Amino acid sequence: MKFGYARVSTRDQNLALQMDALKREGCQTIFQEKMSGTKSNRPELRKMMDQLRADDIIVIWKLDRLGRSLRGLVNLVNEIQTRGAGLQSLNDSINTTTPHGKLTFYLFAALAEFERDMIGERTKAGLAAARARGRKGGRPKGLSKEAKDKAMIAKTLYEKREMSVSEICKYLSIAKSTLYKYLRFMGVKINDS
Repeated sequence: MKFGYARVSTRDQNLALQMDALKREGCQTIFQEKMSGTKSNRPELRKMMDQLRADDIIVIWKLDRLGRSLRGLVNLVNEIQTRGAGLQSLNDSINTTTPHGKLTFYLFAALAEFERDMIGERTKAGLAAARARGRKGGRPKGLSKEAKDKAMIAKTLYEKREMSVSEICKYLSIAKSTLYKYLRFMGVKINDS
């Protein structure tokens, strides 16, 4: 049986291109996921792996749809092969049901990880160069206007002592850690009792 696996990283992205290709390839069942490939807990991937039997083939659009790290990809391919199944990547010309395809997979996976590492190094170098020129990266310090408004309300409610911390959090729809962050931002002395 041919299983298809389609994944995009965010809810805003579209699976249509992958789905069309997997259907053309003759996948009887296609598992779809909208989450980062770096996440190890991907329910649809796990569901597919649990159904995998000898002589089945998992078809993917591209290797990076299956996983982002070399270790993760290798572990998945090893699990697939342990079950007597194979992996076919449509855009990487990989088919692990052949010796040549297995070699190609391991080479491509290593190159993909190398490329990601190089991008990470270039990003770090760019940030260091920007800092050396006096530019700062990252999120702006402080709170957004909406957060400042909630912080003012939180301060008022906390100082009145008419509501518990839990009630304030529920009223403002925020976590306790966020409440304490807001209170510290507003200069409120927090009672630990």
